Order: sequence, then C-alpha cells, then structure tokens
Amino acid sequence: MDNNTRAEILIQAMPYIQKWSGQTIVVKYGGNAMKSEELKEAVMSDIVLMQLVGINVVLVHGGGPEISQMLDKTGKKSEFKNGLRVTDKETIDIVQQVLAGKVNKSLVQHLSTSGGRAIGLCGLDGKMLMAKKLESEEDLGFVGEIDRVNPMIIMDAMKNGYIPVISTIAGGYNGEVYNINADLAAARIASKLSAIKLILMTDIRGLLKDIDDEGSLISVLNANDVPKLKKQGIISGGMIPKIDCCVDAVRSNVGRAHILDGRLKHSLLLELFSDEGIGTMIY
Repeated sequence: MDNNTRAEILIQAMPYIQKWSGQTIVVKYGGNAMKSEELKEAVMSDIVLMQLVGINVVLVHGGGPEISQMLDKTGKKSEFKNGLRVTDKETIDIVQQVLAGKVNKSLVQHLSTSGGRAIGLCGLDGKMLMAKKLESEEDLGFVGEIDRVNPMIIMDAMKNGYIPVISTIAGGYNGEVYNINADLAAARIASKLSAIKLILMTDIRGLLKDIDDEGSLISVLNANDVPKLKKQGIISGGMIPKIDCCVDAVRSNVGRAHILDGRLKHSLLLELFSDEGIGTMIY
C-alpha cells in the first residue's frame, strides 16, 4: 500500500471518527470471531481503537461452544430446544462458571494486551440484569427472559475509562441465576443506554435474499419491511431472532442496528469508519 492510499483511508475515516466520538456503541461478540484466535485478536484491536477515538464501547458476549466443551468434559450432554440450551441446575452452574469466569476474563485479558482498559462484568453485578423464567411450550429450565436492566454499573465503568465486558447471566427475584440469550441481552442493554448503534457479530455476511448466495446481501433494511420478508421466507430460521432483536432495538432508543460478518478481519472498523460499510443495517 502506497502513502497516498494510506492517507486516503485516514481521510475517509476522519468524519466517522468525529461522528461517533462520545457516542455509545454496543457490540455483541460471538460465533467464529470468538473461536479463531486470529479473528479474536482483530476484534479486540478494533474495539481498543474504537475506545481510543472516543467511542464508549460496551462488549456483550456469549460462549456457547465453551459451555458445550465443559459439559462434555463432565459427561453431560448438551440439549437444545428451538435454538435455546436446556439449562438444568447442574448446567446453569457450568454456564455461570464458563461465561462469567473463563470466557469473560479471557476477553478482558485480550483487550488489556491490545492496549485497552477493560473490566469484566456479568448481569449479576449491581443487579444489572434481572430476569424471570422464560415461558415456553417446553420447559427449558434456568433460561431467563430479561425483566429489567439497570445500566448504572455499565455507565460508571465507561465514565471511568473502562470497556465493560458483559457476560449474559441474569439474576432472578428469588435468588435464581438465569442463562440469557446474548443477542437479546445486547439489544436490551443498547436500548437502556440509548446507544447510537447495536452491532451483532455473526457467521454470515448479513441478511441474504438467497441463503446460498452471499452476493445477495440486503445492505439496508427498514424495520417496517420485516413482516413481509418473513412471509417470503427471506428472514427464516436462526436469522428471525437476530432480526427481531434489531427491530426491537431501533424501536427502543437505539439509532441503528447492524448484523455484521465476524469472519471478516476488522469488520468493525470497515463498518464504522469507511464509506462502503458492510453487513445489514436495520433502521
């Protein structure tokens, strides 16, 4: 890359840096970007850069593969119903141990190594996430539905110059601990913080007109068009809850929601600081 190209990239980024500085952006991190060490390092460096240019970044994470690995080690089989993990008492103990412990602190360490200031939190801290048992046709055990978000501990962390790294464990009103879907948690947190953006990192380019053709990306989506696309089968399967999260977010104080390809190195920077943008943006 020659000097002129480097300069053009920086000049293109400048108005976006000015636009996002001082704003809050919530990033839900998971999928292949979490499994690959190379991609993980790229995401962590992107988030540190976002913080350095003045963005208040909140990182919300899952950890499904790590939970499954730990369950396998204990001889316990992972069971899913309608895409949600069946979580009995033994499983919720392991979920809490893995998410709030190993995964959370590993991400904090990665951010610190990349030059950022991060603090690990979970929904139990400061009663950040309060939940009730998720009502469904089949009993899922300790799977929760967020009832209330208290953002004070998140805001205090950002005010003191930290990147909050949040694992999605929630407390119940009678001492229970609940496993919460990370996309849903990120959307609710973004709404409570009136974030300018919610970004869900996933394992495909975004919403595709044809699931078998990555060139059929829908780059911009009006929330009002979602019911029609569901009827047409364009929004289906695992994409339904992700799109629903985004729609709920943009209708509840969030400026824009994005579904982003976490398999692409530096996808966060490309989305935030370039004219092209990538992924699907919901408004």
